[in-house]
Amino acid sequence: MSTGRRTTDGTARVPGTPGRFSRWMQRRSNERLVRKVRGGKATFLGMDVLVLHTVGRRSGVPRETPLMWLPDDGDAVLVVASGGGSRNPDWHANLTAHPDDVAVELPGRAPVPVTARVLDGADRERAWQRVATAQPRIARYQAKADRQYPLVRLAPR
Repeated sequence: MSTGRRTTDGTARVPGTPGRFSRWMQRRSNERLVRKVRGGKATFLGMDVLVLHTVGRRSGVPRETPLMWLPDDGDAVLVVASGGGSRNPDWHANLTAHPDDVAVELPGRAPVPVTARVLDGADRERAWQRVATAQPRIARYQAKADRQYPLVRLAPR
């Protein structure tokens, strides 16, 4: 019986990353969520959802990722939780590689260009308190994680 810890090219999978089946399921789930957001539906599992538009850090190809977000003084705050995984997700790497090529799409609206900034210090702590209060399950995930979840502020340009 295989452990499923190999990539499609036969090399060992990096710990903390999803396997082939998990990636397939995530792609299908993301496609459905993007359709829901474009159709005007704003929530999933009790969390507000937006579509983040980024550019692939290596490929340069446009990417769309549905994500949970929290409003904060007219901006959006994203939690880089990666489903509790030990590594930041690809969308975070794309966002930090091309912070000026980012847009958000709110339910039923066209994409709006935003400026992305990773929060630190007092800004992060204040935003984290809002996240933990609004979504206690995210705080529980953070308590079990081996890394501190980055928070990203998206401000309209």
